Amino acid sequence: MSSEKDTICAISTAQGMGAIAVIRLSGDEAITICEKIFRPATKGKSLLKQKANTIHFGSIADGDKDIDEVLISLFKGPHSFTGEDIAEISCHGAPYIQQQILQLLIRQGARLANPGEFTQRAFLSGKMDLSQAEAVADLIASRSEAARKVALQQMRGGFSSELVNLRTQLLHFISLVELELDFSEEEVEFADRSELKKLVCNIETLLSKLVNSFSLGNAIKNGIPVAIVGHTNAGKSTLLNTLLQEERAIVSDIHGTTRDVIEDTMNIEGITFRFIDTAGIRTTKDKIENLGIELTYSKISKAAIVMLLLDVNDPHDKIHAAITDVKNRMDDHTQQLIVLINKTDLIDKEVMKARFSKKEFRELTGTDAIVPVSAKRKINIEALTNELLKTVNMQAIHNDEVIVTNARHYEALKKSHEAILRVLDGLNSQISGDFLAQDIREVLYYLGEITGQISTDEILGNIFKNFCIGK
Repeated sequence: MSSEKDTICAISTAQGMGAIAVIRLSGDEAITICEKIFRPATKGKSLLKQKANTIHFGSIADGDKDIDEVLISLFKGPHSFTGEDIAEISCHGAPYIQQQILQLLIRQGARLANPGEFTQRAFLSGKMDLSQAEAVADLIASRSEAARKVALQQMRGGFSSELVNLRTQLLHFISLVELELDFSEEEVEFADRSELKKLVCNIETLLSKLVNSFSLGNAIKNGIPVAIVGHTNAGKSTLLNTLLQEERAIVSDIHGTTRDVIEDTMNIEGITFRFIDTAGIRTTKDKIENLGIELTYSKISKAAIVMLLLDVNDPHDKIHAAITDVKNRMDDHTQQLIVLINKTDLIDKEVMKARFSKKEFRELTGTDAIVPVSAKRKINIEALTNELLKTVNMQAIHNDEVIVTNARHYEALKKSHEAILRVLDGLNSQISGDFLAQDIREVLYYLGEITGQISTDEILGNIFKNFCIGK
């Protein structure tokens, strides 16, 4: 059975062949185990006698057999990532060499680390709280500049400090409220209700802001889903190919060519957008095409942004019907609509202005995001990308505001917010201190769940099992 006292080891670099690989050990015996298999270039040099934060050249040997020339970096607890002694072996990146060294370490008394066990030990030793530990995994998995920036800010404790401050203030007041309960017969009031109400209002505002930030955080972390919709032959597949700068979708003059959804991602100024090319909307007796159209409607309801592509040559009644159909399938509160008038290279500018009045389209679509483009000729594509960026709260990212990206944190914050609203209602209705204290304890509980001040083995297991081995 594994134990927190074991010395653990794992390959910390990516799997496969590379120039170098790093094998990490952590635990009381980390340096001692390395000492047994390390042959220093300088004779008589013992790893056990070396200072922390130093690097040593030599070779790894299995008895008389040299395996590889390596560098060993030493970090000593408590001033290390895990809070324990750590040794990191930098060897050549051949998978055979990595496995030979790993097996040798295990034979000398180390055991293979579980997924995320190094970071879990950092949490258990107080080097970071649980939200910071989760940010480590997010940083490793970040696929855009925005995701990297948000994860790094959380790993450095930006999110944690907000929550610790909230808990500290609430703990002060709940201690006063509970002190009142000890003197209930004397009807003494230690906690100033007006001050408590002011604090609760401030906390409610902050919790509400954090909860609302999850929509942006989730988009940054997983990419913003953008559904490209419209009638057949409006140019949806051409637009996708133009945005991605590659022939990703089949383009044809034949109606109904796209029958399934095609997805791909694009990074625009550090934000990942997930473009979804959908089947063209039309009435057809083709069963397969109808399945694709039903899938289109499903994607409209799930997308954060809907790009409605209209053919500049279509009659007004067809255009109006397309707009009405798409808008009826959207949620006006959570989704954003961008209207694209395509094939503008085929029509005179003055005719274009006469046919497509901005005022008329604004009234019809309920948005100012109306962009004339030519997907085929790549005209006005920059204006389209600017419209996409306008849908993202770039200011929050640039200002290093706390943005919630983790679904577990979001659920806990929602429950905290519901509990703080009950505290506020209780203060307004002047309920007794014991009921008030119960709701405040609930707020504290859910905030503590996020940082790990209140945790269970089940929560920790679910979090760290999703880490990669070696981290």
